[in-house]
This record gives sequence, structure tokens and C-alpha cells, in this order.
Amino acid sequence: MSTNNIDYTLGERVCKARDAAGLSTAQLARRLGIKTATLQSWESDRSEPRSNKLVLLAGVLNVSPTWLLVGRGTPPFSEEPAAADLDSMRVALDRVQRQAQALADEIAVLQERLNG
Repeated sequence: MSTNNIDYTLGERVCKARDAAGLSTAQLARRLGIKTATLQSWESDRSEPRSNKLVLLAGVLNVSPTWLLVGRGTPPFSEEPAAADLDSMRVALDRVQRQAQALADEIAVLQERLNG
């Protein structure tokens, strides 16, 4: 993703986390015990949740309150990563596998030296 989470508004982060959790606005509002219109006003940045609702919202969406407020921390994970995310994960996995193999080879050499 080219846009940093810090660049999003609180409402955009709420919407992004709600989408990643696979919840509709009505479903999330019901879980929070608030009106759908209230949640919609948070997502459109017309108002902000009070601290107790922010903590509850973060818990339901499985993100930190800090991430919701300022975009710092771990963003929510979507069930379906974007193609670019998949490509970067494949590259990282390949790199880690090469490093693991190099470590395994080094361990084998050290074991031979100790035993031989």
C-alpha cells in the first residue's frame, strides 16, 4: 500500500478496520451498542467516539486504540491480501528460506567440527 496509515483520518481507519473485520456498518454498530448513524458520523469524520467507545471499538476490530487515533501500530489484516502484498510476502519468504538454509548449513559444519 502506498499510503501510510498515518495519512488516514480516524474515520478512514475505522472504516478500513471494519472492512478488514468483514463487518457492515450496522453489524459493528450493533456490537458497540450504538446507532448506525453514530458510527457513520465517526467514519465520515463528523464526530469522534468517546474514549470508552474508542477502546471498545478497537477491541471489536482487533486493532489498538493508538492505531485508530493516529495510525501508529499494527494495521488490521484483511482476509484477502492485495496482489502487491502477496508478491512482497513471497519475496520475503524466499529471502528467509535462503537465510534458514544458510544457517542450517553453518550448524552442520559446526557440528562436524565438534564431532570430528
